[in-house]
Amino acid sequence: MVQEFMRIFAYFRSMEHPVRTLQQLGQVLEGARKQQELSQAELGARIGMRQAAISNIESDPSSTKLSRLHLVLSALGLELVVRPAARATAEAW
Repeated sequence: MVQEFMRIFAYFRSMEHPVRTLQQLGQVLEGARKQQELSQAELGARIGMRQAAISNIESDPSSTKLSRLHLVLSALGLELVVRPAARATAEAW
């Protein structure tokens, strides 16, 4: 099981997930959590958040403080990268 976890985690980690909307951010966070076979409660316990807070972040991260988002990203082994968009459009904003 540990080998399978490491294989899945390495695969997920090697991929970039461009996020152009807050909904996509929530989906990426949920996907990373599930790839690591963590429940919302388990992830929350790692960083001192309730399960409901993790659920809210995954379903609607629009009102989440950046500091809380950073905690979730760090706990999932993810990082936030800001770079020019491949093709910036008015619709993305």
